Amino acid sequence: MNHTQSSCPEPWWREWPLALAVLTLTLALLGKGWIVTALDQPVLLVVLLTIICGVILAAAVAIVRHADVLAHRLGEPAGTLLLTLAITGLEVCMVAFVMSTGSDKPTLARDTMFAVVMLVLNGFMGLALLLGGLRHSEQPYNLQSANAFLVMILPLTVLGLVLPNYTRATPGPVLSTFQMVFLSLMSVGIYAIFLFVQNRRHRGFFMMPEEKADEASAAAAESSHHSPRSTFYHATMLGCYGRPLVLLAKQMAAPLDAMVLKLGAPHALGGFVMAVLVLTPESVAAIRAAMANRLQRSVNILLGSVLASIGLTIPLVIAVSLATGRTLVLGVDAPDVVLLLLTLVTSILTFSLPRTNVLFGCVHLLLFGAYLMLMFDR
Repeated sequence: MNHTQSSCPEPWWREWPLALAVLTLTLALLGKGWIVTALDQPVLLVVLLTIICGVILAAAVAIVRHADVLAHRLGEPAGTLLLTLAITGLEVCMVAFVMSTGSDKPTLARDTMFAVVMLVLNGFMGLALLLGGLRHSEQPYNLQSANAFLVMILPLTVLGLVLPNYTRATPGPVLSTFQMVFLSLMSVGIYAIFLFVQNRRHRGFFMMPEEKADEASAAAAESSHHSPRSTFYHATMLGCYGRPLVLLAKQMAAPLDAMVLKLGAPHALGGFVMAVLVLTPESVAAIRAAMANRLQRSVNILLGSVLASIGLTIPLVIAVSLATGRTLVLGVDAPDVVLLLLTLVTSILTFSLPRTNVLFGCVHLLLFGAYLMLMFDR
């Protein structure tokens, strides 16, 4: 089997998103004058943003493809963790890079983290539960995995996005230097503990019983038909795709800010767009897994992406804020606090039973509709 795979390598043109990303980045760097001109013309502005977003999305799909191959070869739950970290790492780096350059963007990290929570826990999770429930009626999963994710997500989300509104050391939804350092260390500590539990202490929590019983053969079967390329090749390609995408995010910042101002779009739109671009390919894989009656993989991907996004974004943006002296606003507005707490409570109730159905999916999608309504109609 290995000989057959090596004699039929993947065609080189499958990496066209990388060439497109590099070409787009080169043109953006060389055509800065044209970009400045486009900022004053709404039509050109929309076209420019559409092109950059399309390139980023295509490259993100390619990143998921390479990460998915590595994920199947590693097996569960380490494979899903790698897939999650590949996309979340890209998102975190994009946010930190955009936040540290150009004009001050104190709410970008907050808006992106809040968008991730709403988009994943309500939008993509709702679709996964709805479509999976329509096809399979009820779907089982390992209840211990969802509980492990949510017990980590709940304190990180509330302390990172709600508590800054109520601290007394500083006015407004910002933290003092000591509070930021403490929150950063706590976020890193909580996520490190979770990684230990997921990959060492209680690996079985994140697998279905049948997966746990046949873990080795399942991993081998999945990896055998995914790619003839070596593991080193796919790992290298992850790094090759990441750098131009982060730099493209910087080029997208100015047109996106201009569009928000000229078209009267909500200020939170920038964080929402960034979350959509990097999370859509991974979340589509989770929805497909739910439709294939593999809800456990969907839970690992979706809840894992929320935990990784918050657990990694908070310490990194705090480090950027302290290093550059830029203001960092973490506390969300009062309506968003209500929606955030409602989403967390609903998620806890959704994953309090060992099976899911279409009812839970519909409720989460309705909450996602409420998020969009509040974002565009304050």
